[in-house]
Amino acid sequence: MGAMAVKTLLVEDDDRIRAALRLALREEGFDVVEACDVAEGLAAYERDQPDVLLVDVMLGNSDGRDLIRQVRTHSQVPIIITSARGDTTDVVAGLEAGADDYIVKPIVVKELAARIRAVRRREAAPLQGEPATDVVVLSPGPEGLTFSVGGGWLRRGSDEVPLTAMEFRLLVELSQHLGQMLSRPQLLERVWGYRSSNDDRLVDVTVRRLRVKLERDASQPQHLVTVRGLGYRLQATT
Repeated sequence: MGAMAVKTLLVEDDDRIRAALRLALREEGFDVVEACDVAEGLAAYERDQPDVLLVDVMLGNSDGRDLIRQVRTHSQVPIIITSARGDTTDVVAGLEAGADDYIVKPIVVKELAARIRAVRRREAAPLQGEPATDVVVLSPGPEGLTFSVGGGWLRRGSDEVPLTAMEFRLLVELSQHLGQMLSRPQLLERVWGYRSSNDDRLVDVTVRRLRVKLERDASQPQHLVTVRGLGYRLQATT
């Protein structure tokens, strides 16, 4: 018996695009559930418990980001957004709402299938191998910042700081190379699973979101710093 098909919730308001994607994804071996707006999407999510969500940013009179935000209040299910305009703020806003990845229309189904499989692989195997360091003290003291790879938590003092799945994965990768610069292509490959991509927005947006949680002042980062033109470095402070 083969592996169980990945159940994908497709939320798209354009009937023709939705029908074409449904047929193409089924040809790729996915089990597709459909919805055309936020209300239908939430109902389908609760009813069918999909493995992955594929959500259009603009859903006619509703906003796909509202769906993402509501799902993210209680679930870290992988979410990929679609946008007809990859050069606008739609993509960034969707990632800020909590999406893990995005793809720009017109969609190449083989690429979309690869993205879906990649987010599923990341969910099934969130960490590869044993962490070199389990607990990383980023700043000492009673209000200091501590991250545990094995425990899966980030704490400021005794208070736990919530992380999304992608924020956690990014922080794990950076903490395993504490004090070392990692380039955007390296992070794309190691965190998102892409071997070749020239799109840095996934990395930059996730770094920005993570900084808000790590830093006292995200505009002047002390821990997650930019190596201008190259990448990012996680560092401890005294």
